[in-house]
Amino acid sequence: MHVLLAGLLLIGCANATTVQWLKIDGAIGPVANELLESALEQAEANHAEALVIEIDTPGGLLKTTRMMCKTILAARVPIVVYVSPSGARAGSAGVFITLASHVAAMAPGTNIGAAHPVGLGGIGGGDSTGVMEGKITNDAAAFARTLAEQRKRNADWAELSVRESKSITDSEALRINVIDMIASSPDSLLLLLQGRVVSVDGRDDTLNTADADITDSPISLRLRILDVIADPNVAYILLLLGVYGLFFELYNPGAVLPGVVGAISIVLAAFSLQLLPVSWAGLLLIVLAVILFALEIKITSYGLLSVAGVVSMTLGSLMLFQPGTSGMKVGLELIIPAAVITALFFAFVVGMGLRAQNRKVVTGEEGLLGEIGVALSEISPEGKVSVHGEIWSAVSTVPIARGQKVRVVRLEGMSVSVVPLGTPKTS
Repeated sequence: MHVLLAGLLLIGCANATTVQWLKIDGAIGPVANELLESALEQAEANHAEALVIEIDTPGGLLKTTRMMCKTILAARVPIVVYVSPSGARAGSAGVFITLASHVAAMAPGTNIGAAHPVGLGGIGGGDSTGVMEGKITNDAAAFARTLAEQRKRNADWAELSVRESKSITDSEALRINVIDMIASSPDSLLLLLQGRVVSVDGRDDTLNTADADITDSPISLRLRILDVIADPNVAYILLLLGVYGLFFELYNPGAVLPGVVGAISIVLAAFSLQLLPVSWAGLLLIVLAVILFALEIKITSYGLLSVAGVVSMTLGSLMLFQPGTSGMKVGLELIIPAAVITALFFAFVVGMGLRAQNRKVVTGEEGLLGEIGVALSEISPEGKVSVHGEIWSAVSTVPIARGQKVRVVRLEGMSVSVVPLGTPKTS
């Protein structure tokens, strides 16, 4: 009896179906590609009925989008792209990913489109005008049409979404054969997928998802960290922290902590920037701002270099990432406070430098002149005095009693010339 129950339990477990679920929320970048590859590997290992990619994206990098589409096309598990929840969109890069899927679905109240490749070329964003723009657009349009034709979807609309940035609602997308279904929830999506036949890796596969269990794709700590630092705003903050830390360390050698924090921030910022579509013009303006701030410390410009640095920093921040349809930019709500804080920071540093320049010299001959000391012995005309906690041989043109306070008026070799405290200064 126990053996029979165990056998039935094993059969039940063997017949249990699962659907791997991956959520991508935000701009498409290298992290999204790694998430897809990891989720697909898990789905294949678990023999999942399908991998569902729940997506809400404004767009992303064209290079990464192509890599993700190639992964989807070569998948041995059916890939379902689900634009969800209500209010979500599959913009720009999301259009290509949706077209590449075996099954495309949208939730009510979502939209898809606007796939014109503005600033999607990676570092520097490419040339957005003239011949280069035409080449990029033609290439992206051909890619969208190819994906649509392979999945037997509306290739004409796919091309228009690239060339004319066409965008449509979920109901219109279903009507003109851009997507396959509209599902109001994950459960309704699984019911609609039940019994659907899709071609996977050259073979027909009938989906059995009605009673499938949903397995969320875990995100490793490494990818979580990458996802955080790959955000343009985080990369920008890290860059500023690095600049602040290194400048503070250079101005106060031996402080250690600011230098360490600055160095780590610079390294993390450099790593983040290589994942993002950085504009060289914006980055060079920020570097120029740093140089101007450094010169302000060395050259007295009465704040002109600092003002120029703030202007350069602000313009560079606005241009640092290509805004376009990639959805990657630094928000004004961060740039404006950063510019103000930067100005205040360097005003503080420059102010400290000016105060240091105007401070009275406390070392060498100049540091002793005018200092007050005490006669350790009677001085007539020679004796000993204590100045700055040091014992000096002293000479005086007038007798000075032991214990009397004196003022240093001149340094003569290894001895000082003093007068009784209260004696009028001579020019």
